[in-house]
Amino acid sequence: MKKRKRYLNITKEVFAWVLSLVILVPFLMVLLNSVKSVTEAATMSLALPTEIKFSNYVEVLKDKRIYTSFFNSLFLSTAASLITLIVSSMAAFVISRNRSRFNMVIYSIFLLGLVAPMNYVTTMKVMQILNIINTYTGVYLLYSAIFIPFTVFLYFGFIGSIPKELDEAAVIDGCKGGGLFYKIIFPLLKPVTVTAVIINFLNCWNDFVIPLYFLNSSGKWGMIMVMYNYFSTYISSWNLVSAAMILNLLPIIIVYAIGQKYIISGMTAGAVKG
Repeated sequence: MKKRKRYLNITKEVFAWVLSLVILVPFLMVLLNSVKSVTEAATMSLALPTEIKFSNYVEVLKDKRIYTSFFNSLFLSTAASLITLIVSSMAAFVISRNRSRFNMVIYSIFLLGLVAPMNYVTTMKVMQILNIINTYTGVYLLYSAIFIPFTVFLYFGFIGSIPKELDEAAVIDGCKGGGLFYKIIFPLLKPVTVTAVIINFLNCWNDFVIPLYFLNSSGKWGMIMVMYNYFSTYISSWNLVSAAMILNLLPIIIVYAIGQKYIISGMTAGAVKG
């Protein structure tokens, strides 16, 4: 029995390593080609460079669009994540603590947002009427609207696991309304909060479609859209394109490395409890 279980675990590990190659091989290819010469990088292979050229990164960093797009991505991702965090946590707390028929209908509408696709035509029309098309405000509000259903789902499950007696004790001690939530409940939501912030931040940073449709001005584009332009500008210089890709990946890798230990715990806590 133990022998069979050991073989099963080895098979799972091998399967996991094979699946991870889907991510690791393209990343390694881009990393290697980012330090090659123009001629060597033209084939986009996994061969090692004859000479490591960090000058490719220097060349890319001379482009001012990189800095502008970096701060655009940082601003949009941060604003969308914060708005989503505040709105979702408060909404989930109210719905979870007061599970009336009306509130459960509201929660069902939030869940509908997890599966219902966005209609780009009507969304664009609404944003035109509100005069927020091609603005930062319109885009980060749109991102927040997209992220809120999933974040409410996470918070709802986690808040359900916190005893209501804690609320009653806080009220007896004088906490009311916002004070009860932000001083007593919100600090207990740290695992799911970190998970939600990381997932929403990464989704916003990596998104290509929303800026393409709703930001017409190239000066407001984020890193992903600038990478897209690099393909046409430096179509014959894959070493520069690869260097730009690595620079785009760095913030994502740093954010993930800092909070990756919370992602699994927050996801499982939000999904199981409640």
